[in-house]
Amino acid sequence: MNIYLNGNLLTTSAQTLSDLLKEQNIDCTVVATAINGDFVPRHVYETTAVTEGSKIEILSPMQGG
Repeated sequence: MNIYLNGNLLTTSAQTLSDLLKEQNIDCTVVATAINGDFVPRHVYETTAVTEGSKIEILSPMQGG
């Protein structure tokens, strides 16, 4: 299926947000995510479905001042 990941079109076979993070080699413990503009709490990554056309944002904290 095709989704948008941080604004870029991506083809994925991931069925859940957790699967997508693993597929993209992203450590789920250090990022925040949103699907179609809605924040997704980390404790539901395993059960949050990724669907065709989803717009997923993955944000990581920045250090510095």
